[in-house]
Amino acid sequence: MKGTSLLAILLVVFIGCTNMQGAKDVPRITKEELKAKLGSPDLVLLDVRAKNDWEKSDEKITGAVRMNPETVDTWAGTLPKDKEIVLYCA
Repeated sequence: MKGTSLLAILLVVFIGCTNMQGAKDVPRITKEELKAKLGSPDLVLLDVRAKNDWEKSDEKITGAVRMNPETVDTWAGTLPKDKEIVLYCA
């Protein structure tokens, strides 16, 4: 991963960054907790930044997969149910 500022972002489990309604009830993970889990086969890390933000950024977390936050209804059901799913945006 380039730089550490990306880890300073708020990490949210299973919620798109474009719709934060109800976010107070969503489990969260700290940057330290995420760092300890990076590389684990039990972690699925999704980058849900807007396409333009993602393309312009030089900072990406290694192992994260970019998913379009506007199509969450399409891909959310395909995620493994036996893994920890972490979504992040900036």
